[in-house]
Amino acid sequence: MQNNSQQKTYIIGLTGGIGSGKSTISTMFAQLGADIIDADEISRQLVEKDSPMFEKIVAHFGKKILRPSGDLDRTALREIIFSRPQEKKWLEALLHPAIKDEIQYRITQSTGAYIILVVPLLVEQRKSGHYNFIDRILVIDVPEEIQIKRIIQRDGSSEELIRQIISSQASQQQRLSFADDIIDNRDQADASEKNLQHQVKQLHRYYLKLTMSAS
Repeated sequence: MQNNSQQKTYIIGLTGGIGSGKSTISTMFAQLGADIIDADEISRQLVEKDSPMFEKIVAHFGKKILRPSGDLDRTALREIIFSRPQEKKWLEALLHPAIKDEIQYRITQSTGAYIILVVPLLVEQRKSGHYNFIDRILVIDVPEEIQIKRIIQRDGSSEELIRQIISSQASQQQRLSFADDIIDNRDQADASEKNLQHQVKQLHRYYLKLTMSAS
């Protein structure tokens, strides 16, 4: 479905806290034919080594946020911004406008059945009047303790840092209050992937119907 002045691509905002499984779930939707636009992926591309944003960030924070290879050490940067609120605001003011511009551009280029727009801070920014063009909000439901366990296993971040990140974001109850649809990703048993795939396929069929109704 080409997004143009006559036909609007249906957009589902996918959100959830750190460690909730946004990447895993968006990949499942992509395999079914959805276009994926990921705000975190765009952010990573914007701050690649020697990019204009990279240079501004290094000039502001210094070389302590670089790996030996010269690339950005995202864990070191996270530790700074989540312990110093003003630094977090500075970084967001730098990156968020550029991320939103790139999101809008990618929406115009979409040819998928519908778009899954992955935005970790969707609820926080929605309350400020942003992302009002999204048609539905899909929230991943995961208990905090599972989030913490997953992130420690994924990148070795300290529990203290993870809790700081979680506390700086909307609560899960706030996210769920905005949800049109919910995916339960709390299952840690061997059947968890099959359970996720079942939920995603059900929603995919539903979104295809909504897309056809909206066209």
